[in-house]
Amino acid sequence: MAEHAVDWVDAFSARPFGGNGCAVVHDAAGLDAETCKAFVRETSLVECTFLGPSDTADLKVRYFLASGEIPFAGHPTVASVAALLHRGLAEPGRMVLETGAGLVPIEASRGPAGLGVTMTQIAPVFGPELPRAMVAEVLSLAPEDILAPPQIVSTGLPFCITLLRDLDSALAARLDVAALTRMMRHLGTGPGEMSEPYIIVRQGMTGAGDSFGRLLLPPPNPPEDAFTGSATGAAAAWLWHHGLIERPRYIAEQGHGMGRPGSAEDEVLGPRDAITGVRVSGRAHVLMSGTLYL
Repeated sequence: MAEHAVDWVDAFSARPFGGNGCAVVHDAAGLDAETCKAFVRETSLVECTFLGPSDTADLKVRYFLASGEIPFAGHPTVASVAALLHRGLAEPGRMVLETGAGLVPIEASRGPAGLGVTMTQIAPVFGPELPRAMVAEVLSLAPEDILAPPQIVSTGLPFCITLLRDLDSALAARLDVAALTRMMRHLGTGPGEMSEPYIIVRQGMTGAGDSFGRLLLPPPNPPEDAFTGSATGAAAAWLWHHGLIERPRYIAEQGHGMGRPGSAEDEVLGPRDAITGVRVSGRAHVLMSGTLYL
């Protein structure tokens, strides 16, 4: 029986039970996919990470949902780096992670405000736009609730960025799984791939925030993601590219409707027509640590 150190980390929050939880399993990048998926299901979390050595970076990170492996994810990246700092396996400063979406530069810090992580997500890939009526059906909303044509955008993981008119419409959204299946079929998205609508509103839930987001998920995942760091990077790039924000920096909020408030500082790098990447920064709290027996 193999033993692996594991840390449960709340990412994009400096306090317990805020932001989004992720279980980080150390020395485990070589585990088979079925074991990794089974562990995610056991935790009831959206995602978990499995860390190991890398030939091209300081560390390799593998990201798993209950449904399978994905190339990259935001809050698990913050959680993974925070777990390394917590265990003394990394020092504050710069490092590079090997992910399925490429190499991700990291800046890590430790201070009175807790553990801090900044990741530089890759340059955005702008995919097809989708009919508002199609995406509205997925979200159980009216087409007029959507302010701009939804578009597939990826800064490491694709999402359908969907700008809504106000907080009321964002909080009213409910996932129609059958409509999501039709949308995925329209996109040609295969089983286990992601392109779910990421809802964004240009209004925060608190006085400190500039935007609010939600990500509703189909089974076998939990029904909603508490904070989606990869999606907030894609949304920031989309807003800047389309001239929907005046400055390339803002504070994104998510999770407040779930009782798990989280926030990130987003900074889009480069001009609107030639974005080179997105810096996404957040805090993390290590909630518990232990040993995984497999």
